[in-house]
Amino acid sequence: MIPTGNSSKILVTGGAGFIGSHTVVSLVNAGYEPIIIDDFSNSQRSVLSGLRSILGHDVRCYPVDCNDEAEMTSIFQKEKPIGVIHFAAYKAVGESVAQPLKYYRNNLDSLLLLLELMQAFKVPHLVFSSSCTVYGQPEQLPVTEETPRLPAQSPYGNTKAIGEDIIRDAVRAKIPVKALALRYFNPIGAHPSAEIGELPLGVPANLVPFITQTAAGIRPSLTVYGDDYSTPDGTCIRDYIDVMDLADAHVQAVKKLIDTDVESLYDVINIGTGRGETVLNIIKTFEDVTGVKVNYTIGPRRTGDVEKVYADVTKANTVLNWTAQRSLADSLRDAWKWQQRLSV
Repeated sequence: MIPTGNSSKILVTGGAGFIGSHTVVSLVNAGYEPIIIDDFSNSQRSVLSGLRSILGHDVRCYPVDCNDEAEMTSIFQKEKPIGVIHFAAYKAVGESVAQPLKYYRNNLDSLLLLLELMQAFKVPHLVFSSSCTVYGQPEQLPVTEETPRLPAQSPYGNTKAIGEDIIRDAVRAKIPVKALALRYFNPIGAHPSAEIGELPLGVPANLVPFITQTAAGIRPSLTVYGDDYSTPDGTCIRDYIDVMDLADAHVQAVKKLIDTDVESLYDVINIGTGRGETVLNIIKTFEDVTGVKVNYTIGPRRTGDVEKVYADVTKANTVLNWTAQRSLADSLRDAWKWQQRLSV
């Protein structure tokens, strides 16, 4: 059933960010009314124009810090949403190591305020943006939701683990919230229209935007950190998921929560492809689909890098009725189209 009116409103915190903006598109396509809350501290207002081009209409956006209690309370009072997808968080691993208090204050306080407002305004559905970083370097692969969490490698990663615990404990205390924490693996790609995509501020921290910026001549060279790992070509292995597939998973999570007839619920679900790809294979596939060579060098291993991790996605397949649809070639082709648009 397609929701209507107030019953379709979903607050999307951090909705102008990479994953948030693509999820806004998927929500609209599924019949929901997403409402963005984003202070643009780690995103750009041009994303709103991109969304307008894709959707044919504006998406309501509140340029608000999710830690601002007065503003957030006002939004809940005015909009009366049926659910929240919570992306908003600081996310730079290196910065979190240098400024841990900044990360704990922002990422955890915003979640606490959100849960308090959801309880006060009787908003029952929450999808939480978590991460496979909670697994560290697992002893067995692929990673299932029962794989033990290991101590985080960074304060950023720890805020995701603590965030999961906060939600779990709140639900155990019988606050009337149903919540799913989605543990994503490595999002890549862009919307096929090239109207929205990943917009890293400064030097990219993720592999694919570094590849596309190097291919575009913005970066002189890409460093591959280590080629002596116990993998087929010696480089690290990750599970790379197209951002549009990831966005669709959030919509399926919202639908699952709405369709589950209980007052309180908490669960965690891996969102990935179930396949591991090496860094060198990502570079080779990019070169194959674009015809553009990437200038890269092999450097020493980087402290804190996990050797290999990829998901078991059985639970996402069965519980959410969701499966990743887009190929690695599709994702890299779309990421390059987006980079070319930015470079014009």
